[in-house]
Amino acid sequence: MKPKNEKVLSNTQRAVHDLRGMILSGQLAAGTDHLESELAEHLGMSRTPVREAALMLESKGLLEMRPRKGVRILPVSPDDMCEIYDILTELESLAAQKAAEAGYGDDKLVPLAQSIDRMDNAIESEDLESWAEADDTFHRELVRLGGNTRVEKIVEMMSDQVTRARAATLYVRPLPLKSNEDHRAVYQAIRNRDPETAHARHRRHRLHAKAVILEILEKYRFSKL
Repeated sequence: MKPKNEKVLSNTQRAVHDLRGMILSGQLAAGTDHLESELAEHLGMSRTPVREAALMLESKGLLEMRPRKGVRILPVSPDDMCEIYDILTELESLAAQKAAEAGYGDDKLVPLAQSIDRMDNAIESEDLESWAEADDTFHRELVRLGGNTRVEKIVEMMSDQVTRARAATLYVRPLPLKSNEDHRAVYQAIRNRDPETAHARHRRHRLHAKAVILEILEKYRFSKL
């Protein structure tokens, strides 16, 4: 029999996973309000792990806890996305530079290379959801290779908001061939231990991604996600 605190932790982790998925998929829409008891009933668990999960998701900017009123799913506006991309552009470019400076051998870069291969395969089979998952893996691994835990924490805090914007625009954006090319160029720069190129190429990549997302948000008049 598991200790009580271990069971609560397990339920909290499940609540984080399920609530995050419901927010990113739009099942819990931006701007909507939900009581903890309502969410707990939906997830088939008590209110305690739901409250703990909500606190974790609040720190990532996905929702807002309101005393005696439950939670509100926070919208992400085009202005929010502009600010988020500005921050991610600088931090991830720094991570690419530091990864190149670290002088990693090929064995340490295998996850990065594999994520690029998965993106190529996903484009070939026109599986955009698999491409998005592989893209997430590339960016997480790049930041990890940068070796700065504070950068990792800041990027991780904002990553779900980028994921939500990308999910809403995934099927109306151009096929992300350029993104794959950029990722491979950044990988090669890190492999060649060329920090200047790694920084510059990743920065251009993020600036282009920002422009694509903002153009789509404006074109389709997404005022919030």
